[in-house]
Formats: sequence, C-alpha cells, structure tokens
Amino acid sequence: MFQKIAKECLAGFTVAIVALPLAIAFGIAATGTSEGALVGLYGAIFAGLFAALFGGTPGQVTGPTGPITVIATGVIATHGLEASFIAFMMAGLFQILFGVCKLGSYVRYIPYPVVSGFMNGIALIIILGEIKHVQNSFLLVVLTIIVMIVSGKWIKAIPSSLVALVGVTALLPLFASALEGLTVKLPIIGNLSLNKVIEKIGTIPEAMPTLHIPSLSGTGIAELILPALSIALLGSIDSLLTSVVMDNVTGTRHKSNKELVGQGIGNMVSGLFGGLAGAGATVRSIVNIRSGGKTALSASMHSVILFIFIMGLGSVVQYIPLAVLSGILILTGIGMFDWESMKKMHVAPKGDVIVMLVTMVVTVKFDLMIAVAFGIILSFIIYMVKCKERKASIIKEKVRKITTTTINTVSKLQKIR
Repeated sequence: MFQKIAKECLAGFTVAIVALPLAIAFGIAATGTSEGALVGLYGAIFAGLFAALFGGTPGQVTGPTGPITVIATGVIATHGLEASFIAFMMAGLFQILFGVCKLGSYVRYIPYPVVSGFMNGIALIIILGEIKHVQNSFLLVVLTIIVMIVSGKWIKAIPSSLVALVGVTALLPLFASALEGLTVKLPIIGNLSLNKVIEKIGTIPEAMPTLHIPSLSGTGIAELILPALSIALLGSIDSLLTSVVMDNVTGTRHKSNKELVGQGIGNMVSGLFGGLAGAGATVRSIVNIRSGGKTALSASMHSVILFIFIMGLGSVVQYIPLAVLSGILILTGIGMFDWESMKKMHVAPKGDVIVMLVTMVVTVKFDLMIAVAFGIILSFIIYMVKCKERKASIIKEKVRKITTTTINTVSKLQKIR
C-alpha cells in the first residue's frame, strides 16, 4: 500500500516538473504581462486539483493548455483580467451543466478532420503569437529550442522544457557578457541586439493564494456568455479527447459526463482564486501514466507540488527570460501539429483534406468556435454530397442491370422466334 502511494506521489512530482514551465508560459502568453506567470500557475494548481478529485478519468492531469490559452488571450485583451476570471467561472458552470445533461458522449461524433484542423490552427496561433519575442530575442529563442531538441533526445529522465528553462537561464549571464553589445544582421529578421534579450518575468509574490471575488467594470455578464461558452466547449472537447487517449494507453474506460463536471468544478475554483482556466492536458497525462500514476492521487500531487514551489521558490522565477518561455511555446506549438494527417494528405479522401484545411484557416483568421462549427457543417455537407453521389451510382448501376437484362431477354425472344 505504501509503495503504491509513494509511486503515485513520485509520478505527481514528475508531472509537476513538466507542468511548471508550461503553466508559466501559457499564463504569460494569455495575459501579455509577466504577472501572468502566477495566473498560469494558479490555473494548474486549482483547476488541476479539483478536476483530479471530481473528474472521471483516473490519472488525467488538468492545467492551462494551448486551445484554452488562445481563447483566454482574446477574452483578457477585450474585457480585462478581472472580467476574464468571471468568464472562467461561467465556463466551469457551463461544463457542469454539460455533464449533468449527459452531453459528454456526443464529443465522439465530431469528425476527426475538424479536430485535426482546429488543433493545427491553434498551433499556428501559438507560434505566430511568439514572433515578437523571436524578433527581439532571436538568439535566445533559438538557443532554447536547440537545447529542448537535444536534451529531448539525450536526457530522457528530465523534461526537455525544464532542462531549457533552468539551463538557458543559468547560462544567460555568461552568454550575455561574452556577446554584450553584439548586433547581428540577418535577412528578413533585421538587426538583432543582445541588449534586448534580457527581458525577464519579474518577481512572483510568495504568498498564500486568497479567495478572490472578481468585480466587473464596464463589462456586463451578458458580454461574457459567448466567451465563457467558447471556453467551456473547447475545454470540454480538449479534455474528452485527452480522456480517449488515456483510455487507449491504460486500457480503461473514462466517464465522460463525470469528467465534464470535474473540469467545471476545477475551472470555477480556478477563477475564484485568480487562475487561468484549464483542460485535460494530453502530454502531462501521458507523462503521469508512464511515471506510474494511475489514480487521482498523482494528478492531485502535481498541483500540491506546484503550490509548494510557489510558496518556496517563487522569487527564483524572476530570473527566467521571457524569450526562453517563447522558445518553449514555439516548440510546444510545433508539437501540437497533426503531422500524421499532414503526411497522408495526398492519399486521404479529398473531402477530409478540404475540411481540415478550411477549419485550420478559419481558426487562424477568425475564431475557434466558428472554425469548429464551420468544420462540422462543411463535413455534413460533404457527407450529404457523397451520399447523393453514392445513391445516384447505385440507381445508375440498377438501371444498367435492368437494361442489360431487358436486352438479353429481348435477344433470347428474337432467337426463339
């Protein structure tokens, strides 16, 4: 019994190491400020803890994800941070209603090309969103990506994102002093000066999280319904897709509606404490399972360990360069691409390829929920056209057979006469 508990706790510690840089990076990306680091960490702690305790997928880890961050960025930019916390709480309430109304099982009916398309679109949005840091801190971003790629191949025991976060931050003083004042001129990018590289997160307060009732100023609840619904729908899809992946890995079967309720409770609590909304995170969940985590204990421990980190090591975070987080996000975005589907485009049905590409473009150009709705409608139209063509083909074949039979019969009668 003790060995099982120890194994679960160790798995939670491993996942926390993976989640730490991602939570910070997604938080800053969503808010556009260094204060977002705490918002991202609170999201990983509170959404992660309560989704684990009340969810329906044992071992699934919840926290800030790419899709949620993309929507949250728009909500925060339009309505402000305070209003966004209310939107996260409303999204949680919607998810609880989805679960109570037993809507979880319907996610499986979303066509795969639609899912593939909007995930590719989200990946592009994340990458494009970090271009500003690439322009200002090109060398440091590239160094971070190289460290992640190399360490991912050679250092299996430690997550590559953590190696890059700690390694590049530690080497930064040496790196900066050796090349101080150097300006590199590159085509397209332009002049790159290392004087712009040292933009850091800043101090994170080492204080107990407090219950925070967000206040609305200039934004009504009605204006937040659509953003909240978007977060709820996309978060539910993201979480349940992760649950399906978990089922395949563990050989178990998740409870869709219970998972939605757990996700909803997690997001409501996260909003109350000033945290980012979250969803089931595939990579973190797989790391948890492979590290020996099989129950809610390991997923809960990941949140507890992140909380301990904030309380004890929050001041260390101030030294992390924003460009390092950009490098981590860019590589995360690249990893989100559905490369398998992209490779098979030349042999895949044309209708599926069209749906995937259109959904991807609409995701980048317009809105995630519009993209999903548009993709589903387009899939339905293509399906109906195929059915019509198939029906016409069947009728044509029947007519051909009847005509052939008639001709043969007439021919035989003529021979008899």
